[in-house]
Amino acid sequence: MPKKAAPTVGDKAPAFSMPGDAGETLKLADFKGQNVILYFYPKDDTSGCTKEACDFTAAMPNFTKAKAAIIGVSKDSVASHQKFKKKHKLKVALGADEDGKVCEAYGTWVEKSMYGRKYMGIERSTFLIDAKGVIRAEWRKVKVPGHAEDVLAAVKAL
Repeated sequence: MPKKAAPTVGDKAPAFSMPGDAGETLKLADFKGQNVILYFYPKDDTSGCTKEACDFTAAMPNFTKAKAAIIGVSKDSVASHQKFKKKHKLKVALGADEDGKVCEAYGTWVEKSMYGRKYMGIERSTFLIDAKGVIRAEWRKVKVPGHAEDVLAAVKAL
């Protein structure tokens, strides 16, 4: 079966449903009428992923004012997310995409290379989905410093 192209700006955001860190099910449909920041990160409690989650948490009041929900997604378990969230006092929702279906739908499960070794992993990516469920901005191969501010500026420009 040919691989579906990753969604991009202007496309309807792929629907998703995955367990959340608070025991809920996170579904795109539940966020209708508000903007959604869907950010994908490789692993709980690693330096870049922690910095990114802390930056989004610090900017949370501004995202709330802009009527935007923030959901971080990795393939870590709900238990891992809960530990990560508690340790760093995170305010963002974390989705456990253990089967990788959400990563696949958004084209963030990619071949990576480190020290000449190739492996599959999550490409740090962020999608801004508007209140109608359309992708309005995307960031691929995200560099963490300043990223939360860039995303906030894009939300405010909607």
